[in-house]
Amino acid sequence: MKSSALAKRLTAKLESVKNTSVGGAALDFTQNDLNGQPVQLSSFKGKYVLLDFWASWCKPCREENPSVLKAYNQFKDKNFTVLGVSLDAEDTEWKKAVKEDGMPWTQLSDLKGGENEAARMYGIEAIPANFLISPEGIIIAKDLRGEDLIKKLEEVIR
Repeated sequence: MKSSALAKRLTAKLESVKNTSVGGAALDFTQNDLNGQPVQLSSFKGKYVLLDFWASWCKPCREENPSVLKAYNQFKDKNFTVLGVSLDAEDTEWKKAVKEDGMPWTQLSDLKGGENEAARMYGIEAIPANFLISPEGIIIAKDLRGEDLIKKLEEVIR
């Protein structure tokens, strides 16, 4: 039974939940930015980072982007940034959405759509999804939206 496909999927899901829990260390990964240059999550160590999983085709993601932009603009000079990870498979639509939504922060994707390796590593099953990571690389909150994101940033960034 333990070797069945279902058991393997459940084990992998439980492992990703355990590995991405609040209080745990953020899992490091590398993906290419909008210019095709590799960027590593750990290169942002020392800052608060909102690791934001989204896609150009995701209406709730696009509706949430103004809230993320508001938080970015309010806290970008206070040791905070956003790192977007797109679950797009087509770079044209991805780049177009970044421009349309005015997202000035670093954007990454492996252009594997729903099979994005970072998203799989973080157990992402639905987007938008995000993780707030401390300067020490510890996950301090998950799935913050709108004013909840602002409140949490006000709480942790002094």
